[in-house]
Amino acid sequence: MRVSDGGGLAYPQSYPLKMWALLMTDNRTRTAFTSVRENLLLSIIVAAGWPVWPLLLCSVLAVALSLERWMQLRTSRVVPAGLLDNSISTSQQQWPTREQIDQLARASSLGAVLASGFRCLTDQPHCSEAVLRWQMESTGRSVAHRLERFLPALATLASVAPLLGLLGTVVGMIDIFASQTPGQSQPAQLAQGISVALYNTALGLIIAIPTLVVWRACRTRVDQHVMQLEMASEQFVQHLLALRARRTQR
Repeated sequence: MRVSDGGGLAYPQSYPLKMWALLMTDNRTRTAFTSVRENLLLSIIVAAGWPVWPLLLCSVLAVALSLERWMQLRTSRVVPAGLLDNSISTSQQQWPTREQIDQLARASSLGAVLASGFRCLTDQPHCSEAVLRWQMESTGRSVAHRLERFLPALATLASVAPLLGLLGTVVGMIDIFASQTPGQSQPAQLAQGISVALYNTALGLIIAIPTLVVWRACRTRVDQHVMQLEMASEQFVQHLLALRARRTQR
């Protein structure tokens, strides 16, 4: 299909796309386009007023906390595959030393829970089942608390960002209407000022929506990890009790 430019010349419909690709391959054109885009972004931030700076701070905190939680909640750092089976098989052959127990505790969150069971029977070989369970449950609660670290902060950022955006819009609207003089209203200038004031609301939503999604994903992952830790802990308690019973019979 060919399109006319109104002056008698016709060119293929894909011609604008090809011209755009050719322009963007030129270094000077690409540099100029990047400069214009950066200047436009800076002008929007400056025009939005002082309420935009708390929003930018919220965005930086949200990105930093999201990356930190996403790295810390990886399965390899919380519930490594095969760790429970390796701990069971190794302890059946030989009881681990204190150095090995400490190394297991530092390896992962699940390792800390399993190591607490080893420590309990190492320090108190004849302790009751209730004491063993209490020791491992205490460690499990501490591990779960560490897994939930910074999640309340993410939820707070997701809730506060839209409110800060709304505050910025209200402040901008107040400034716009306060600057208007009776009998000299300029609709175009007023509309421009209102659109700039709404940048705050848009920016607040842009920050809040991804932060809320990340918080929900991290919250779900924490719940899954806690359930896996509880199931592994129960299985390991039964293993330790059976292992102690066999060692006592010998």
